[in-house]
Amino acid sequence: MSTDVAPEVKVGDTAPDFTLKDQDQNDVKLSDFKGKKNVVLAFYPLDWSPVCTGENKCLTDDFPSFTDANAEVFGISADSFFSHKAWADSLELKHRLLADMHRTVCKAYGLYFEPLNCAKRATVIVDKDGKAAYVKVQEIKTARDDKEILEALKKLP
Repeated sequence: MSTDVAPEVKVGDTAPDFTLKDQDQNDVKLSDFKGKKNVVLAFYPLDWSPVCTGENKCLTDDFPSFTDANAEVFGISADSFFSHKAWADSLELKHRLLADMHRTVCKAYGLYFEPLNCAKRATVIVDKDGKAAYVKVQEIKTARDDKEILEALKKLP
C-alpha cells in the first residue's frame, strides 16, 4: 500500500471513490450515492477529543437540515469502527462514522495530517455527479461551521 499523499482535493475534482466500514461494520461506498444524494464528508482527527466531540454533536443537532438538503453526512477519522461505535452511542449521533484506519481515504483526498497520523479537520461536499463541490480545510483545533456547509448544499442542484 502506498504511503503517498495525493494533492489536496479542490472544487471541481472528481472525488476519489472509497469503501469504508461504518460504526456498525457496514460497508459504505461513496459511488453508491452518485446520482442520488450529495454527500458531506466531515474529516476529523480523532474520536473522543474535545473539538471533534462538540463538532459531531452539532452535526447530529443539524441532522434534519442535512436530510432536508438531500445530503448524507459521514464523519471520517482514523479510528476503528469499535471506537466509532462506542463514541457514536455515547453521544447519540445520528450520522454515520467511517473508519479510515489505514488512512487511505484521507491520503487520497490530500487531507492527511502527518504530525498526529490522522486526518486534517476538513469538509468536502461531493455532489450527485461525484465531484467535489465544496472543500474547506481548517486549523485542526477550530470546529467547522454547519451553517456554512448547509449554505453550500443549498446552492447545489
